[in-house]
Amino acid sequence: MVASLPFELVNNSNSSNVWAYITGINIADGRRVLLQADGKTPYYLENVSAIGSELAQDCAIPLGQPGNTVTATVPQIAGGRVWFSIDSKLNFLLNPGPALVEPSVLNPSDPNAKVNFGFCEFTLNDAQLYANISYVDFVSNVPIAITLKNSAGAIQHVSGMASDGLERVCADLKTQAQKDGKPWDKLIVQENGQNFRVLNPSHGDAVGASFAGYYEPYVDEVWSYYSADSRMFKVDTQAGPGVLDAKVSNNQLLVGEEAFDKPNTADIFGCNSGPFTTGPNGTRNAIIPRLAAGFIRTTLVSQTQQPSDPSTYYKSDPTNHYCRIVHEHNLDQKGYGFAYDDVQPEGGVDQSGKVNDGAPALFTIAVGGNKAYVGDSAPGAASKVMEEESESARQPESGAGHQENGQQQPMQESAPPAPERKSSGLRGKLSGWKKKFSQ
Repeated sequence: MVASLPFELVNNSNSSNVWAYITGINIADGRRVLLQADGKTPYYLENVSAIGSELAQDCAIPLGQPGNTVTATVPQIAGGRVWFSIDSKLNFLLNPGPALVEPSVLNPSDPNAKVNFGFCEFTLNDAQLYANISYVDFVSNVPIAITLKNSAGAIQHVSGMASDGLERVCADLKTQAQKDGKPWDKLIVQENGQNFRVLNPSHGDAVGASFAGYYEPYVDEVWSYYSADSRMFKVDTQAGPGVLDAKVSNNQLLVGEEAFDKPNTADIFGCNSGPFTTGPNGTRNAIIPRLAAGFIRTTLVSQTQQPSDPSTYYKSDPTNHYCRIVHEHNLDQKGYGFAYDDVQPEGGVDQSGKVNDGAPALFTIAVGGNKAYVGDSAPGAASKVMEEESESARQPESGAGHQENGQQQPMQESAPPAPERKSSGLRGKLSGWKKKFSQ
């Protein structure tokens, strides 16, 4: 496996003021690291005495004019992100520890609140490069596409959104709000009267978009439906416990020998609280992603096999229209809309917007949405888009970002001065790196 990998950073925006930032945990020594403005020199966080201290080095990598490509040399990193900002630089800060204070979209006092930025996530380790695009926190006005080429020349590509993707998402959220009277339109954040970003409904309270009680009628429907003596569904854990029967008994959902209480709306949107809290029980931890996905996608009543085919997702109300709309406006319908969006039936079409390979040769990240394309249609692309699904490389409910308890975690509100922000990321086998190098 490579000790470092070239990352091509492509400016496909209309601006000549675009910067990239590469952050993560250096696997060689467990230290938090950023790359400096030359795209290759590591900058290790130094301890500071004051919260909200400035970085000692310039870590903004300029991408130049539209159409330009800059190549960064990235060492093995866990929990990595490649951030992009357009027209204004991002402001990363340091807290004592040292701890890196990353940009937040949840607190209007954050110095980056009015900066147009987005990111993709990755881990490069001895096993593979694993990367993905994500909408678990928000949809930005900085569309990102990723392409991975391996040593044999095979290509994997995630298209992302076109340059007008955010506008399309906003239009459909407004239409949905008119249909059902729910505050989907309030998830839209504007600056100077223009659509700026869209928050995931799990963060709706930050912008006055309350979905309290939204999923409860569906939860009651699931409980009522499967309380009948002859009704049950099956949960394929896609792990050692195998396929488990599920039904409602004594007002609990029994999946195999595991009992689950009713989740509320916040539990379902966040996938990490109430009955979806993970712990030491491996069987329960294998059930939770599939159960949470079934609630998010509202497939538990209509489908007796979980996980079900993507054609069955978001077909009944209430459902997660944010996820539905986000998928619709990604050119290939891929990208994490919620923490367990990589749950799929065996052999099913990936929903999560991931690429991974054990022999990576080149990782390309294009920002801006211009020239966005689907699949292998780019000039010079290999004729086959490879999906690495071997047991050694596949990451069930997994990926390459910041992890907590083995699952993807959304941002928590904070702004300098503040503790280090927690950020969204991915789960699975790579979560061990987080535990090993936790600060």
